[in-house]
Amino acid sequence: MPPEDPHQIEVHLDHLLEERGMTLTDLAERVGVTPVNLSILKNGRAKAIRFTTLSALCRELNCQPGDLLSHTKQ
Repeated sequence: MPPEDPHQIEVHLDHLLEERGMTLTDLAERVGVTPVNLSILKNGRAKAIRFTTLSALCRELNCQPGDLLSHTKQ
């Protein structure tokens, strides 16, 4: 099996949290995920995200998915 290519998705969670004066722990509690899993997403190490989690993040951060994620060309 060939090695996986690195993904080209950037997560802008740090920026959104800072703008809203919210901590990662606060957001994790509101969304219903562990702070560790949210940290994995924030640091760009996640390989997938559930639509339910993405919807909850957008609801709590009052944003659109495109505010949270972007595609970079390498």
